[in-house]
Amino acid sequence: MNARDFLHQLRHDEIVAAIQAAETKTSGEIRVFISRKPIDDPVPAAQAHFIELGMDTTREHNGVLIFVAPRAHKFAVVGDTAVHARCGDEFWTLLAQEMSGHFRKSEFTIGIVHGVQKAGELLAKHFPRRPGDTNQLPDAVEHD
Repeated sequence: MNARDFLHQLRHDEIVAAIQAAETKTSGEIRVFISRKPIDDPVPAAQAHFIELGMDTTREHNGVLIFVAPRAHKFAVVGDTAVHARCGDEFWTLLAQEMSGHFRKSEFTIGIVHGVQKAGELLAKHFPRRPGDTNQLPDAVEHD
């Protein structure tokens, strides 16, 4: 699928609402990025965008990025060091499988919202929201 069609198909408001709801329970940050570029491996591409988006600068190193490359039919979910230290590879593998199930049925918004909700649950468990926490990063769906 080309990236333009993918972006037009997404229900951006639902994704942003899911991000905002998840972030009310955690000090963590969740972002969604859609790449229009062809990529071979989504994990290094996601890691590079994680840094470009400033997600490695959060106070507690507890950001999560959902990176989707529709042109390549690939995606990755990556977390900052503190998130990965608490959840390990098993969480990411399971989340990717669940999101893939939705993507295979062309339920792209549902798949991304599911990923946001699961990441939010993980962040809330390990990084609960505290008084004075602020939203450090934009909630909008970003793309190149």
